[in-house]
Amino acid sequence: MKKVTGLGLMSGTSLDGLDMALCSFRQEENRWVYEIISTKTVCYPDSLSRQLAEAHKYSGLKLTKLDQEYGRWLGNEAKQFIKDYNILPSFIASHGHTVFHQPENRITLQIGSGAEILSATCITTITDFRSVDMALGGQGAPLVPAGDWLLFGDYDFCLNLGGIANISYLNDNKKLAWDICPVNMALNFIAGKMNKKMDIDGIEGKKGKVNKQLLEELNGLEFYNTIPPKSLGREWFEEKFLKILLNHSASWHDKLRTVYEHISLMIVSACLSHRKGRLLVTGGGAHNIFLIERIKHHSKHDIIIPGKDIIDFKEALIFAFLGLLRLENKVNCLSSVTGSSKDSIGGSVYQSN
Repeated sequence: MKKVTGLGLMSGTSLDGLDMALCSFRQEENRWVYEIISTKTVCYPDSLSRQLAEAHKYSGLKLTKLDQEYGRWLGNEAKQFIKDYNILPSFIASHGHTVFHQPENRITLQIGSGAEILSATCITTITDFRSVDMALGGQGAPLVPAGDWLLFGDYDFCLNLGGIANISYLNDNKKLAWDICPVNMALNFIAGKMNKKMDIDGIEGKKGKVNKQLLEELNGLEFYNTIPPKSLGREWFEEKFLKILLNHSASWHDKLRTVYEHISLMIVSACLSHRKGRLLVTGGGAHNIFLIERIKHHSKHDIIIPGKDIIDFKEALIFAFLGLLRLENKVNCLSSVTGSSKDSIGGSVYQSN
């Protein structure tokens, strides 16, 4: 096929901002080849960040209004990005901001109106990648693994350290993936208690000591003993993880240090299918020097930290790719990952004229 250019928009659970990746894709000898043409991260305005953080508390009317306003903001940011680089993509694929994710109730909601993005850019837009899979009985997440195997198949494991850590790999020719544990969602929460937006390089975490009782309680959470497919959301983090964290009297520095240890142990535990292998690490957590040190300390795998574009924009790249698969009516959501009744083609398409 000829080269196709798409723009991926990714906004994660940690509310760091909007990642945009303008990418091209083509097929070469039965394999996909990608190029990241240009990238940009836009921080949310304070008012929008507050609204997104509180969206799960909104009334139906207020949430609908935010869906439109956020979609318009996404569209305007995408329009400016495209203008700056003077490259017109064939389509835009947007993850949206997750407000609800309750697989047990077959409920998921990512806001950021595709119609508003289309209206602002006049470019075909794909959104709502999770709903079809969830209607088929799946978790609706993680979605990135479909891109991991087609674009990053040279690695034994693909690990993303975002608000939540997720991993994907091939085991006995079966494609597996799941959410592991909170990462930046937890680290940023604790950093906020120290009047910091985040724990840059793990500097504050290094100052604390591991609280063994807290570590045992976090490691003992029922989710970690559940067999995949499984996924995590804000609801679980607030109801289960934070409940344990807030009930302990340890200092915030000790809590932070303990969470670093918890994250690294859960990640290494998720990689036990291979005694040794190549582990690609991406996402904001890959920049956290102390976190990577702890993972390396516990792991026997070859930990590979790629260039900045792949670290920061791999998910935006893959969502652009998932959008392309949707437009070509090719599977972009895998039942072996999500537990749905069958593979599916997810995404709502808002077509330009």
